[in-house]
Amino acid sequence: MKVTLISIPVRDQEKALHFYTNVLGFIKKRDKSLGGGNRWLTVISKEQANGPELLLEPAPNHFEPTRVYQDALMEANIPYTQFDVVNLEEEYDRLTHLGVNFSVKPTTAGEAKFAVFNDTCGNNIALVEQISE
Repeated sequence: MKVTLISIPVRDQEKALHFYTNVLGFIKKRDKSLGGGNRWLTVISKEQANGPELLLEPAPNHFEPTRVYQDALMEANIPYTQFDVVNLEEEYDRLTHLGVNFSVKPTTAGEAKFAVFNDTCGNNIALVEQISE
């Protein structure tokens, strides 16, 4: 068994596609119309082309419990998910320069460094660098 797809709720798929590709640097993998303005829209890491796809899921627009959960995580400043990076300071500087809003600046906690940013689509995302393994 292996993970091939991970879903993240977004409120605007086009805005999410722009952010995840042009700002974060992911690559669009699939983009199929599902009707009603919805798409099967996935991105992948350019560093892991055969890794899991990230589905930019429009669930908050159609399923109220998803919207409530997403709002609650944002209000509590809890990340929806995390992305690992090799060098947190470099990634923080790059993203800050591109206008990304961080609610938590690079912080060390145990054997990791982390920072949290707003993906402009309703989610907080943590960036994590493992200091030691």
